[in-house]
Amino acid sequence: MTSLPVVDISDLLADPTSARAAAIGAELCTVGHHPGFVHIIGHGVDPDLERGLLSVADEFFELPAAEREALAIAKSAAFRGYTILGDERTGGKADWRDQLDYGPEQVAPAPGYDGPAWLRLRGPNQWPASLPHLRPIALGWMNAMVPVGVAILRALAQSMGQPADLFDAGFIPHHDLHTKIIRYPARPAADAEQGVGLHHDTGLLTFILQNAVAGLQVMIDEELVTVEPLPGAYVLNLGAMLQTATSGYLRATPHRVISPAQPPHRVSVALFFNPNFESTYEPFALPEELAALARPDHFDLNGDTIKTLFGENNLKARLRSHPDVAQRHYRDVVGADVAIGKNES
Repeated sequence: MTSLPVVDISDLLADPTSARAAAIGAELCTVGHHPGFVHIIGHGVDPDLERGLLSVADEFFELPAAEREALAIAKSAAFRGYTILGDERTGGKADWRDQLDYGPEQVAPAPGYDGPAWLRLRGPNQWPASLPHLRPIALGWMNAMVPVGVAILRALAQSMGQPADLFDAGFIPHHDLHTKIIRYPARPAADAEQGVGLHHDTGLLTFILQNAVAGLQVMIDEELVTVEPLPGAYVLNLGAMLQTATSGYLRATPHRVISPAQPPHRVSVALFFNPNFESTYEPFALPEELAALARPDHFDLNGDTIKTLFGENNLKARLRSHPDVAQRHYRDVVGADVAIGKNES
Protein backbone atom coordinates (compact mmCIF):
# COMPACT_ATOMS: atom_id res chain seq x y z
CA MET A 1 0.00 0.00 0.00
CA THR A 2 1.52 3.31 -1.11
CA SER A 3 -1.37 5.67 -0.35
CA LEU A 4 -4.23 5.88 2.12
CA PRO A 5 -7.78 4.71 1.39
CA VAL A 6 -10.33 7.48 0.84
CA VAL A 7 -13.76 7.22 2.47
CA ASP A 8 -16.64 9.63 1.72
CA ILE A 9 -18.80 9.96 4.87
CA SER A 10 -21.40 12.38 3.46
CA ASP A 11 -24.15 9.73 3.33
CA LEU A 12 -23.33 8.65 6.88
CA LEU A 13 -23.80 12.20 8.13
CA ALA A 14 -26.96 12.72 6.06
CA ASP A 15 -28.77 9.60 7.35
CA PRO A 16 -26.95 7.45 9.93
CA THR A 17 -29.75 4.84 9.77
CA SER A 18 -29.51 4.19 6.03
CA ALA A 19 -28.09 1.11 4.32
CA ARG A 20 -25.42 3.33 2.78
CA ALA A 21 -24.40 4.53 6.25
CA ALA A 22 -24.03 0.92 7.37
CA ALA A 23 -21.78 0.23 4.38
CA ILE A 24 -19.63 3.26 5.23
CA GLY A 25 -19.35 2.04 8.83
CA ALA A 26 -18.19 -1.36 7.60
CA GLU A 27 -15.63 0.33 5.35
CA LEU A 28 -14.32 2.44 8.22
CA CYS A 29 -14.08 -0.68 10.35
CA THR A 30 -12.08 -2.48 7.66
CA VAL A 31 -9.58 0.35 7.16
CA GLY A 32 -9.41 0.79 10.95
CA HIS A 33 -8.07 -2.75 11.08
CA HIS A 34 -5.60 -2.14 8.28
CA PRO A 35 -3.93 0.25 7.67
CA GLY A 36 -5.44 2.19 10.61
CA PHE A 37 -5.21 5.46 8.67
CA VAL A 38 -7.66 6.85 6.11
CA HIS A 39 -8.51 10.06 4.24
CA ILE A 40 -12.00 11.28 5.16
CA ILE A 41 -13.94 13.38 2.66
CA GLY A 42 -17.56 14.54 2.64
CA HIS A 43 -17.23 15.62 6.28
CA GLY A 44 -19.26 18.80 5.83
CA VAL A 45 -16.93 21.14 7.73
CA ASP A 46 -16.92 24.64 6.22
CA PRO A 47 -13.81 25.00 3.97
CA ASP A 48 -13.63 28.68 4.89
CA LEU A 49 -13.29 27.70 8.54
CA GLU A 50 -10.46 25.31 7.68
CA ARG A 51 -8.68 27.93 5.57
CA GLY A 52 -9.17 30.48 8.33
CA LEU A 53 -7.61 28.16 10.88
CA LEU A 54 -4.54 27.46 8.74
CA SER A 55 -4.22 31.18 7.98
CA VAL A 56 -4.37 32.26 11.62
CA ALA A 57 -1.93 29.46 12.45
CA ASP A 58 0.58 31.10 10.10
CA GLU A 59 -0.10 34.42 11.81
CA PHE A 60 0.58 32.87 15.20
CA PHE A 61 3.93 31.41 14.18
CA GLU A 62 4.94 34.77 12.70
CA LEU A 63 4.48 36.52 16.06
CA PRO A 64 7.68 37.60 17.81
CA ALA A 65 9.19 34.75 19.79
CA ALA A 66 8.65 36.64 23.06
CA GLU A 67 4.87 36.79 22.47
CA ARG A 68 4.67 33.07 21.77
CA GLU A 69 6.94 32.14 24.66
CA ALA A 70 4.79 34.18 27.04
CA LEU A 71 2.23 31.38 26.57
CA ALA A 72 4.70 28.70 27.68
CA ILE A 73 3.07 25.30 28.17
CA ALA A 74 5.09 24.88 31.37
CA LYS A 75 2.70 27.36 33.00
CA SER A 76 -0.23 24.97 32.52
CA ALA A 77 -0.89 21.75 34.41
CA ALA A 78 -3.45 21.09 31.66
CA PHE A 79 -0.69 21.06 29.01
CA ARG A 80 -2.21 24.11 27.26
CA GLY A 81 0.05 26.69 25.66
CA TYR A 82 3.11 27.13 23.47
CA THR A 83 5.98 24.66 23.10
CA ILE A 84 9.19 26.09 21.64
CA LEU A 85 11.15 24.35 18.90
CA GLY A 86 12.85 21.22 20.14
CA ASP A 87 11.23 21.26 23.58
CA GLU A 88 8.92 18.26 23.14
CA ARG A 89 10.51 14.83 22.92
CA THR A 90 9.74 11.52 21.32
CA GLY A 91 11.88 8.43 21.71
CA GLY A 92 14.27 10.45 23.87
CA LYS A 93 14.99 12.89 20.99
CA ALA A 94 13.89 16.47 20.52
CA ASP A 95 11.09 17.00 18.00
CA TRP A 96 11.78 19.75 15.45
CA ARG A 97 8.41 21.46 15.75
CA ASP A 98 6.73 24.15 17.78
CA GLN A 99 3.05 24.22 18.61
CA LEU A 100 0.12 25.72 20.46
CA ASP A 101 -1.98 23.25 22.48
CA TYR A 102 -5.58 24.00 23.44
CA GLY A 103 -8.82 22.29 24.36
CA PRO A 104 -12.27 23.17 25.67
CA GLU A 105 -12.23 26.18 27.96
CA GLN A 106 -12.32 24.57 31.40
CA VAL A 107 -11.84 25.49 35.04
CA ALA A 108 -8.74 24.07 36.70
CA PRO A 109 -9.09 22.17 39.98
CA ALA A 110 -9.05 24.46 43.00
CA PRO A 111 -5.80 25.05 44.90
CA GLY A 112 -5.18 22.22 47.33
CA TYR A 113 -6.97 19.70 45.12
CA ASP A 114 -5.95 16.19 46.16
CA GLY A 115 -7.97 13.99 43.80
CA PRO A 116 -6.72 11.95 40.82
CA ALA A 117 -3.73 13.61 39.15
CA TRP A 118 -5.25 13.25 35.69
CA LEU A 119 -8.03 15.72 36.56
CA ARG A 120 -5.34 18.44 36.53
CA LEU A 121 -5.45 17.96 32.74
CA ARG A 122 -8.50 20.24 32.76
CA GLY A 123 -7.95 23.96 32.75
CA PRO A 124 -8.04 27.21 30.76
CA ASN A 125 -6.28 27.83 27.46
CA GLN A 126 -3.59 30.43 26.78
CA TRP A 127 -4.18 32.77 23.81
CA PRO A 128 -2.04 35.61 22.40
CA ALA A 129 -3.59 39.02 23.08
CA SER A 130 -2.35 40.36 19.74
CA LEU A 131 -4.38 37.75 17.78
CA PRO A 132 -7.89 38.03 19.25
CA HIS A 133 -9.41 36.16 16.29
CA LEU A 134 -7.33 33.03 16.94
CA ARG A 135 -9.49 31.90 19.87
CA PRO A 136 -12.90 31.93 18.13
CA ILE A 137 -11.55 30.35 14.96
CA ALA A 138 -9.65 27.60 16.80
CA LEU A 139 -12.52 26.77 19.16
CA GLY A 140 -15.07 27.06 16.35
CA TRP A 141 -13.24 24.51 14.22
CA MET A 142 -12.83 22.12 17.14
CA ASN A 143 -16.54 22.35 17.95
CA ALA A 144 -17.46 21.81 14.29
CA MET A 145 -15.56 18.51 14.38
CA VAL A 146 -17.56 17.07 17.30
CA PRO A 147 -20.53 15.77 15.25
CA VAL A 148 -18.12 14.32 12.69
CA GLY A 149 -16.21 12.35 15.31
CA VAL A 150 -19.34 11.18 17.11
CA ALA A 151 -20.89 9.98 13.83
CA ILE A 152 -17.77 7.98 12.97
CA LEU A 153 -17.61 6.40 16.43
CA ARG A 154 -21.27 5.43 16.21
CA ALA A 155 -20.72 3.89 12.78
CA LEU A 156 -17.71 1.94 14.05
CA ALA A 157 -19.63 0.69 17.08
CA GLN A 158 -22.49 -0.63 14.96
CA SER A 159 -20.13 -2.24 12.46
CA MET A 160 -18.63 -4.20 15.37
CA GLY A 161 -22.00 -5.45 16.60
CA GLN A 162 -22.34 -2.92 19.43
CA PRO A 163 -25.05 -0.35 20.27
CA ALA A 164 -24.61 2.85 18.27
CA ASP A 165 -24.25 4.89 21.48
CA LEU A 166 -21.42 2.73 22.87
CA PHE A 167 -18.98 5.67 22.96
CA ASP A 168 -21.48 8.52 23.47
CA ALA A 169 -20.94 8.87 27.22
CA GLY A 170 -17.36 9.95 26.56
CA PHE A 171 -18.52 12.99 24.60
CA ILE A 172 -22.06 13.81 25.75
CA PRO A 173 -22.63 16.08 27.62
CA HIS A 174 -18.89 16.91 27.82
CA HIS A 175 -15.59 15.78 26.36
CA ASP A 176 -11.86 16.39 26.78
CA LEU A 177 -10.78 16.98 23.18
CA HIS A 178 -7.23 18.24 22.74
CA THR A 179 -5.87 20.13 19.74
CA LYS A 180 -2.36 21.01 18.60
CA ILE A 181 -1.63 23.72 16.05
CA ILE A 182 1.79 22.61 14.84
CA ARG A 183 4.59 24.07 12.71
CA TYR A 184 7.39 21.93 11.29
CA PRO A 185 10.05 24.37 10.03
CA ALA A 186 12.76 23.42 7.58
CA ARG A 187 15.48 21.31 9.19
CA PRO A 188 18.35 23.17 10.87
CA ALA A 189 20.78 20.40 9.84
CA ALA A 190 20.86 17.46 7.47
CA ASP A 191 20.42 14.95 10.31
CA ALA A 192 17.57 16.81 12.05
CA GLU A 193 14.68 15.23 10.19
CA GLN A 194 12.57 14.29 13.24
CA GLY A 195 9.57 16.57 13.21
CA VAL A 196 7.94 14.16 15.65
CA GLY A 197 9.29 10.67 16.23
CA LEU A 198 7.51 7.37 15.78
CA HIS A 199 4.54 7.08 18.13
CA HIS A 200 0.88 6.19 18.32
CA ASP A 201 -1.99 8.18 19.80
CA THR A 202 -3.66 7.59 23.16
CA GLY A 203 -7.33 8.33 22.57
CA LEU A 204 -10.08 7.09 20.27
CA LEU A 205 -9.69 9.07 17.03
CA THR A 206 -7.31 11.68 15.63
CA PHE A 207 -8.17 14.08 12.80
CA ILE A 208 -5.37 15.90 10.96
CA LEU A 209 -5.88 19.06 8.93
CA GLN A 210 -2.71 19.93 7.02
CA ASN A 211 -1.34 22.42 4.55
CA ALA A 212 0.13 21.34 1.21
CA VAL A 213 3.53 20.35 2.63
CA ALA A 214 3.91 16.59 3.12
CA GLY A 215 5.76 14.99 6.01
CA LEU A 216 3.40 12.55 7.74
CA GLN A 217 4.64 8.97 7.46
CA VAL A 218 2.59 5.93 8.45
CA MET A 219 3.86 2.45 9.29
CA ILE A 220 2.07 0.16 6.83
CA ASP A 221 3.17 -3.45 6.43
CA GLU A 222 6.43 -2.71 8.28
CA GLU A 223 7.25 0.15 5.92
CA LEU A 224 6.99 3.90 6.47
CA VAL A 225 4.73 5.39 3.79
CA THR A 226 4.56 9.16 3.16
CA VAL A 227 1.01 10.52 3.14
CA GLU A 228 0.55 13.14 0.45
CA PRO A 229 -1.96 15.85 1.51
CA LEU A 230 -5.35 15.48 -0.18
CA PRO A 231 -7.24 18.78 -0.59
CA GLY A 232 -10.55 18.81 1.26
CA ALA A 233 -9.73 15.70 3.29
CA TYR A 234 -8.83 14.97 6.88
CA VAL A 235 -6.41 12.23 7.75
CA LEU A 236 -8.12 10.02 10.33
CA ASN A 237 -6.29 7.54 12.53
CA LEU A 238 -7.20 5.51 15.60
CA GLY A 239 -5.81 5.62 19.11
CA ALA A 240 -4.75 3.18 21.81
CA MET A 241 -8.11 3.18 23.60
CA LEU A 242 -9.84 1.77 20.50
CA GLN A 243 -7.06 -0.76 20.12
CA THR A 244 -7.60 -1.93 23.70
CA ALA A 245 -11.40 -1.92 23.53
CA THR A 246 -11.40 -4.04 20.35
CA SER A 247 -8.72 -6.48 21.52
CA GLY A 248 -6.44 -5.21 18.81
CA TYR A 249 -8.84 -5.53 15.88
CA LEU A 250 -8.72 -1.76 15.36
CA ARG A 251 -5.13 -0.57 15.31
CA ALA A 252 -3.32 2.42 16.77
CA THR A 253 -0.87 2.53 13.89
CA PRO A 254 2.60 3.98 14.58
CA HIS A 255 3.43 7.11 12.60
CA ARG A 256 5.85 10.02 12.55
CA VAL A 257 6.42 13.37 10.83
CA ILE A 258 9.55 14.32 8.91
CA SER A 259 10.41 18.01 8.93
CA PRO A 260 10.77 19.55 5.46
CA ALA A 261 14.30 19.65 4.09
CA GLN A 262 13.75 23.25 2.95
CA PRO A 263 11.05 25.96 3.12
CA PRO A 264 8.10 26.28 3.10
CA HIS A 265 7.30 24.89 6.52
CA ARG A 266 4.64 22.31 7.20
CA VAL A 267 1.63 23.32 9.30
CA SER A 268 -0.93 20.86 10.61
CA VAL A 269 -3.74 20.91 13.14
CA ALA A 270 -4.12 17.63 15.01
CA LEU A 271 -7.43 17.12 16.82
CA PHE A 272 -7.21 14.32 19.35
CA PHE A 273 -10.84 13.27 19.59
CA ASN A 274 -10.55 12.33 23.23
CA PRO A 275 -13.43 11.28 25.49
CA ASN A 276 -13.80 12.72 28.96
CA PHE A 277 -11.03 11.60 31.29
CA GLU A 278 -13.44 9.51 33.40
CA SER A 279 -14.11 7.16 30.45
CA THR A 280 -13.08 3.52 30.81
CA TYR A 281 -12.67 1.14 27.88
CA GLU A 282 -12.55 -2.55 28.69
CA PRO A 283 -12.46 -5.02 25.76
CA PHE A 284 -15.91 -5.88 24.43
CA ALA A 285 -17.03 -8.99 22.57
CA LEU A 286 -16.52 -8.81 18.81
CA PRO A 287 -18.52 -10.62 16.14
CA GLU A 288 -16.91 -13.95 15.33
CA GLU A 289 -15.57 -12.85 11.95
CA LEU A 290 -13.82 -9.81 13.48
CA ALA A 291 -12.58 -11.65 16.56
CA ALA A 292 -10.80 -14.09 14.23
CA LEU A 293 -8.74 -11.16 12.89
CA ALA A 294 -8.05 -9.50 16.24
CA ARG A 295 -4.55 -9.43 17.68
CA PRO A 296 -4.85 -8.56 21.38
CA ASP A 297 -2.35 -5.80 22.10
CA HIS A 298 -2.59 -3.91 25.37
CA PHE A 299 0.87 -2.32 25.30
CA ASP A 300 2.17 1.00 24.01
CA LEU A 301 5.41 1.50 22.09
CA ASN A 302 7.35 1.70 25.38
CA GLY A 303 6.09 -1.72 26.45
CA ASP A 304 3.88 -0.18 29.14
CA THR A 305 0.33 -1.44 29.62
CA ILE A 306 -2.30 0.75 27.96
CA LYS A 307 -4.50 1.79 30.87
CA THR A 308 -8.24 1.33 30.44
CA LEU A 309 -9.09 4.60 32.24
CA PHE A 310 -8.52 7.30 29.66
CA GLY A 311 -7.39 9.98 32.10
CA GLU A 312 -4.59 7.76 33.40
CA ASN A 313 -3.43 6.78 29.93
CA ASN A 314 -3.48 10.35 28.67
CA LEU A 315 -1.54 11.73 31.63
CA LYS A 316 1.12 9.05 31.23
CA ALA A 317 1.76 10.17 27.65
CA ARG A 318 1.76 13.89 28.46
CA LEU A 319 4.29 13.48 31.26
CA ARG A 320 6.66 11.63 28.94
CA SER A 321 6.55 14.20 26.19
CA HIS A 322 6.67 17.37 28.36
CA PRO A 323 9.17 16.89 31.21
CA ASP A 324 9.06 20.64 31.95
CA VAL A 325 5.35 20.45 32.77
CA ALA A 326 5.91 17.22 34.70
CA GLN A 327 8.55 18.78 36.92
CA ARG A 328 6.53 21.92 37.59
CA HIS A 329 3.06 20.48 38.16
CA TYR A 330 3.36 16.71 38.74
CA ARG A 331 6.28 16.22 41.12
CA ASP A 332 4.02 14.08 43.29
CA VAL A 333 3.56 11.73 40.32
CA VAL A 334 7.02 11.64 38.70
CA GLY A 335 9.31 12.44 41.60
CA ALA A 336 12.52 14.34 41.07
CA ASP A 337 13.34 12.76 37.71
CA VAL A 338 11.25 12.28 34.59
CA ALA A 339 11.88 9.32 32.31
CA ILE A 340 11.67 10.48 28.71
CA GLY A 341 10.45 7.76 26.39
CA LYS A 342 8.46 7.39 23.21
CA ASN A 343 5.67 9.86 22.96
CA GLU A 344 2.00 9.08 22.56
CA SER A 345 0.14 12.15 21.37
